[in-house]
Amino acid sequence: MIEVLAPLPVLLPLLGAAGALLVSGHPAFQRTLSTTVLSAVLAVSVVLLFVADAEGASSVSVGGWPVPLGIVLVVDRLSALMLVVASTVALGVLVFAVGQGAADGSEETPLSIFHPTFLVLVAGVGNAFLAGDLFNLYVGFEILLMASYVLLTLGGTAARIRGGITYIIVSLTSSLVFLAAIGLVYAATGTVNMAQLAVRLGELPEGTQVLLQSMLLIAFGIKAAVFPLSAWLPDSYPTAPAPVTAVFAGLLTKVGVYAIIRTQTLLFPGGALDDLLLWAALATMLVGILGAVAQSDLRRMLSFTLVSHIGYMVFGIALGTAAGLAGAVFYVAHHIAIQTTLFLVAGLVERQGGTTSIDKLGGLARRSPLLAVLFFVPAMNLAGIPPLSGFIGKLGLLQAGVAEGTAAALTLVAGGVATSLLTLLAVARVWTRAFWRSPNQSPAEETAAAAAADSVQRHRPSGDGAGSPDGAGSPDGTASPDGSARTALQDAWRRHTAVATATEPGLPPAAGAVRALRPLPRTMVGATAALVALTVALTGLAGPLYGLADRASVDLLERTPYVSSVFGVDEVP
Repeated sequence: MIEVLAPLPVLLPLLGAAGALLVSGHPAFQRTLSTTVLSAVLAVSVVLLFVADAEGASSVSVGGWPVPLGIVLVVDRLSALMLVVASTVALGVLVFAVGQGAADGSEETPLSIFHPTFLVLVAGVGNAFLAGDLFNLYVGFEILLMASYVLLTLGGTAARIRGGITYIIVSLTSSLVFLAAIGLVYAATGTVNMAQLAVRLGELPEGTQVLLQSMLLIAFGIKAAVFPLSAWLPDSYPTAPAPVTAVFAGLLTKVGVYAIIRTQTLLFPGGALDDLLLWAALATMLVGILGAVAQSDLRRMLSFTLVSHIGYMVFGIALGTAAGLAGAVFYVAHHIAIQTTLFLVAGLVERQGGTTSIDKLGGLARRSPLLAVLFFVPAMNLAGIPPLSGFIGKLGLLQAGVAEGTAAALTLVAGGVATSLLTLLAVARVWTRAFWRSPNQSPAEETAAAAAADSVQRHRPSGDGAGSPDGAGSPDGTASPDGSARTALQDAWRRHTAVATATEPGLPPAAGAVRALRPLPRTMVGATAALVALTVALTGLAGPLYGLADRASVDLLERTPYVSSVFGVDEVP
């Protein structure tokens, strides 16, 4: 069964992308095809997870080439779990994007481009998780790079192009470092197969091992946004369309974290750089969360929290214990779902409020209670409020740090607690200003309404008997009393009715209309609500999920299951 199923998380999206290009002139076909493909990938991933958990790791030699000459795909508990979580959130994001495209047309997510590129991105993620050699892992990263640059620059605005250029330069730099590391690894060992490297790297001089490990960590640290290699992320992610930002935040950095987990446990189990990783984890947590607290834009705040919480995962990896790795694996799965959901909610907030600036929003909880719930639940989960899965994951990591007992580990425990409290402060600040604050307390709303009213008064011809801004004149056909236009516009803004259209000839759109809250399309809300439900389900399923993470961590530390799955014997040629 594994021989048939293992290649499908890569093959199905690639075939789907080709099909989506062929039917690019038929958006309905594209939507149906993309959704069907990702649903199939999710089903296959779930089966692979059950098989891997029941039978252990297994591998497939693509094309029948003998190991280590051919491409090897390895399915173990870690890779299968990552496939399930990644395909779940990818499907949710796709449904959200379909709803956005149906509501807004192709301005934000051009269907002919978005669907095939999104499927290619999913194929790259699947390839990275299943790769059994370093070069195939590099190919997975390059597929991600190609697809992500296209998605990041959708719409062609100046901000997106600028963010895309930053992203592509940083990603190419990390790819060059990774490729150089692969060349050095092959020169030193004669192979790039990770099962073989698990044995051969240990035979190299210690200095050579440290050099190779450092280069791989730098390459993966850039992709995972580990401090001090994380400055690019807050400037790149917030510029993209909401579904693109969501899938980037949920998946792309986690592929880098996965690569760190895989190489640190399988190729360099000695822990030569564990202390350095511990301090990098602490700096990532604190610098990221301090940046989040300082932000007044929802998307940038979430981008900084994304960086910050990567530190928790690196903390578990650096501990190098079964408890630490189990906590890291659990937290990766949790954070993929939470971060994706929060960025989708940010897209809904922007759609209704017209902005993600916290200072320009207000009263969202009263005007859209459902949107308030969709934000509140994952936000509290991100902050680690009991008994949600964020609390469970952080508690597991902190317990692992306390059990380690070293000064560095205990310092990380203190840093983790401080980061969690500051995360609560950051999300509570968004809640109080954007959701809880009364609409008339938002200075931006008053300013916008007043400016629009003034514009209406300036453009209204004198003595024309024009009515109020909504087109309903006074009963006697005369102009409304002085100041009535301003009052009507302010009331319309505060009620967040539909966008008013200019009804008087000669008025520019900005003068004849006030942009208020737009109704939220059901598809977009449904996709976001489904992911919120998933984040809640992670709490209910925390026991089985943490048990799976425990078993995965034991396999990672033993290394034998992985090596045996590739060669069938404990002795590696």
